[in-house]
This record gives sequence, C-alpha cells and structure tokens, in this order.
Amino acid sequence: MEPESLYLLLQLPKEADLPVELPQGEKKIYLLPTSRKDPRFEELQKVLMEWINAKLQLEHIVVRSLEEDMFDGLILHHLFQKLAGIKLEVEEIALTTVSQRRKLKAVLEAANHSLQVEEQSVKWSVDTIFKKDLLATLHLLVALAKRFQPDLSLPTNVQVEVISMESTKSGLKSEKSVEQLTECSTDQDQVPQDIFDELFKLAPEKVSAVKEAIVTFVNQKMEHLGLSVQNLETQFADGVILLLLIGQLGGFFLHLKEFYLTPSSPAEMLHNVTLALELLKDEGLLNYPISPEDIVNKDTKSTLRVLYSLFCKHKLKASTNKMPHGSPN
Repeated sequence: MEPESLYLLLQLPKEADLPVELPQGEKKIYLLPTSRKDPRFEELQKVLMEWINAKLQLEHIVVRSLEEDMFDGLILHHLFQKLAGIKLEVEEIALTTVSQRRKLKAVLEAANHSLQVEEQSVKWSVDTIFKKDLLATLHLLVALAKRFQPDLSLPTNVQVEVISMESTKSGLKSEKSVEQLTECSTDQDQVPQDIFDELFKLAPEKVSAVKEAIVTFVNQKMEHLGLSVQNLETQFADGVILLLLIGQLGGFFLHLKEFYLTPSSPAEMLHNVTLALELLKDEGLLNYPISPEDIVNKDTKSTLRVLYSLFCKHKLKASTNKMPHGSPN
C-alpha cells in the first residue's frame, strides 16, 4: 500500500467498519470525521429531519437520526406517499431483512421514477441506504426536497470530504475527494421571499385575519354555486373548489372530463390541483414556485399564496370597476 493510501486510512472514523478483505472491484466511501462535525453538514441533517417530522406529524412518525431511522424503507415509504400524493402497493410492516429490502427497493424505484434521474447519475441505491450510508441517504432526501418542496430552505454549498476505498488487482486503492450535497447559492437560484414568508415570520398573529379575509372573498364568489368554505386548508386540498373558483372568476366552466369532481384518491386530488396551478400560470398569476403536493398536503402558506393571487387580481379589478369616472387614483 502506498504511503498516501496509508495516510488516508488513518483519517477514517474509528467506528468505520473497515473490511478485512474488500472484494475485488468493490468500492466503499467513508466520510471523514471533520466533515461529520462540520456545522453546515449538521445543519443540513437538522433541516431535513425537521422537514420529515413536519410532513409525517399526523402519522405520529418521528425521525431522530437520518443514519439509523431511514434504512428499512418504512419512513421513506410514508414520506414519499405524502410528498407525491400517491399510494404505493407495498407491505406496510416489514420485519425481516428480506422483506425490508424488498420494500425499500419498491419505494426507491417509485422515487427514482418520480425524480426522473438517470440510473448512472443516481447517488443512492438499495444497498447503500439499507447499510445506513448517511451520504447516500442525504443525497436522496435532498433530491426529494428539491423535487417536492423547492422552497425548503436547505443550507447552501454543503460539501463533505470523503475517502473512496477500492479493491483492484494491484491491491487496495484509496482516493480523497470532495462531494457536493447542496448547490452553491446564487441570486438566481434563491427562491424569492414573498409577503407570506414575511407574514408567517414577523407577524404570525395576523395569519388568522388574512385567512378570514380570503375565505370571505371566496365565499362571496362561490355563493352562486351554493358552495361555502369554512376551512381553508382542508377544503382546497382536493382541488375541486379551487378549479370551480378559478372558473367562476374567469367566467368559464371546465368540462367534467378534465378533472375529478369527486376525487377518491390522492392521485386524483393531485391531478386537480396541478390543473388549477397550470391555469393560474397561464394567466400569469403565480410569481412564486408552488408545489401541487403542498396544496394536497394542506400546507397553509402554499394554499394562501394561490388564493391570494386570485384575490389580488379579482378584488382589485372589482374595486376599479366600481370606481366612478374622474375619481382620483
């Protein structure tokens, strides 16, 4: 073994499970202790855990360690279903190693399909996740967050130093490198702050008043259809009232073949909400990235953003139309 390889081996964490004989052609990656203790690396794990716990709060699932809690596919199963708004046909409880790996494989196949990642570029696998590979787990969770909740504030430019160990014909080969977990921050990459970011952060006590004003506006527009909204989060989650509201304000009705009037599954709800957001984008009303999954999952801030865009356009328009000629601006 070359002196450089020996030096790199000495830097490996003491708890690392070093193979006595690494099969030829097999490669294993180890995180350096300095990277594990990096504040930005620790912050990334904290943000992702808080995000997962918030998403799965109603299911009474709590993640305390990404390294220890994600490997068997159980939490990934619930998280992906929640994010994608779909039902996976996999066993709910998997107790044996074989059944856990089988479940994890099914969940990852569904996630990879949704993420539209090419096989050669995937930085996680059934084997690495099941072996509690923290680096692979973080790559997967960051990809899911970027796909389903682009406004999640992940720490930027998180890098880790790793040592790659590979068994070759000439012996054990090691290489030190830097792996990028999150993107570098640029003004173009940053999700713009909007009025609701400020509202929830600086004046959370006023959120109820804003919700009440928007619900009043919605009910005024929907009374002709005999519909009434009492709960802003739950009643817009399936997209039905949202589509009817957009049609009512725009002076048109969508053909019943274009959406599900009585959605019976998360997938049908997701279809409705996605269609609604596309209609709003076509009208140039959405200036903030909104994930349809967040609406389906009853995210208050996302639901308010959508309804506020309609409120601003049509409330202002109504006020302008009522203004007498010659009135000052």
